[in-house]
Amino acid sequence: MVCQMLKKLNEYEKDSRVKLVILKGNGKAFSAGGDCVALVKYITAGHWSFGASFYRKQLILDYIIATHDKTLVSLIDGVVMGGGAGLSMNANFRVVTEKAVFAMPESSLGLFPDVGASYFLSRLPGFFGEYLGLTGARLGGAEMVACGLATHFILSKDLPSLEKELDGINSRDPTVVFKVINNFIEEPSIKSTSAFRSMDIINKCFSRKTVEEILSALENEAKNGADSWIVAAIKSMKAASPTSLKIFLRSIRKGRGQGLDQCLIREFRMASHALRKTVNNDFYEGCRAILFDKDKQPKWEVPKLELVTNEMVGQFFTKVDDDDWEDLRLDARSDDANLFLSRL
Repeated sequence: MVCQMLKKLNEYEKDSRVKLVILKGNGKAFSAGGDCVALVKYITAGHWSFGASFYRKQLILDYIIATHDKTLVSLIDGVVMGGGAGLSMNANFRVVTEKAVFAMPESSLGLFPDVGASYFLSRLPGFFGEYLGLTGARLGGAEMVACGLATHFILSKDLPSLEKELDGINSRDPTVVFKVINNFIEEPSIKSTSAFRSMDIINKCFSRKTVEEILSALENEAKNGADSWIVAAIKSMKAASPTSLKIFLRSIRKGRGQGLDQCLIREFRMASHALRKTVNNDFYEGCRAILFDKDKQPKWEVPKLELVTNEMVGQFFTKVDDDDWEDLRLDARSDDANLFLSRL
């Protein structure tokens, strides 16, 4: 699928008849993310670098979507998680409905939010990105618009009409696309229980320097009769891989001062280390517990936050010392991206 999308996007960019590109899911979801089951099976039967090869293509696709010459519109009517977020969040326009459900739950699998998450989550208000990445919390369409992940909210029943109007556009001007979408927008209503309504607490807790301090701050809030989202956040963080949580916190903090290309290059390193088991096998253990055996009882190699050292975390941000690996290169749509496209 990644290769097919790369090929099509390459063709569309060269075709003067194409004015805009629409991304949508073929079914009830936009995309629930990469197929981790298939990935682990292929790696187990072969070599860890197979996973890195797939991941390289996926991040190149995310980068090409973000830098595409034509206007891209994501129509999100259902689940959008993990790799699906990488596809949709990098589009110019991100249209959601009341059926949209966003989440980045990678830490529960022993991985971490990636596909550019350290870029687009770090751009959200306050420290809401830290909250989403560390807890894997789910957002509805209304919340996605409120925090800036989505640009427009419309009703699901109006999607066919919107798509028909978009199909009729004969201009590459993004403002024309904007005006068409605006004809369908609705005013979304955020639930009273939404964490986004508690940005003061979000910022107070998730601005802390370490994961331990963030968790402690949440537990202190819980002592005073916690909102449901706080209880859920604590539970989720305690169940996730301690190493993954610390990796993501460092990643998103770095992402605030980096461009998308820098974030993707760094995340490729991070994921490659996870696939290679440089520090631990948490990704494979998380997949075993959640996706294969489904006992939901992962045995994390380093089971406590205080046992995860800065040196362990730091290794994920270094180059991989392996003859089968090299850095991802995304300099101004050159190197890896153009080389890959030329082979299609």
